[in-house]
Amino acid sequence: MDQKNSPNQVPSWIPASGHALRHAGIYFDAVRISGLLGEQVAYEIMQFTDFQAGPIVRSRSGMRSMFFLVRPGTAGAYRWPAEVDALTRKGAEFVGVPALDGLTYPLDWRSVPTADDPFVDTELLFELLAKVVGDEIPAVR
Repeated sequence: MDQKNSPNQVPSWIPASGHALRHAGIYFDAVRISGLLGEQVAYEIMQFTDFQAGPIVRSRSGMRSMFFLVRPGTAGAYRWPAEVDALTRKGAEFVGVPALDGLTYPLDWRSVPTADDPFVDTELLFELLAKVVGDEIPAVR
């Protein structure tokens, strides 16, 4: 049995079916990137990590956003471009989280969390976003 994908390794914040809202900043912070930019950044991080990027939730409604789930307390450490939102505990912001299987529309997983990759690497996400945007954005530390 592959321990990395074992059912016993499913984080408690992932619902068993459908989807559920989770308050940002508790189990994870989230970085929301909408539209084609979100798709491009997701593609880049998936390629860079050999498809082991950590949890990325794709929303197929509205602005068609990607939510990169990063370690709690890390999203606010960077100065993200205007078209990117850092969802942290400071606000009343929620992220829809789909189940791993079954009907979860309009949400699905672009990349699932695993025991080895429970979060997207925030620094790597920031660097790849800067590469895609073509702009050097200094980190706020």
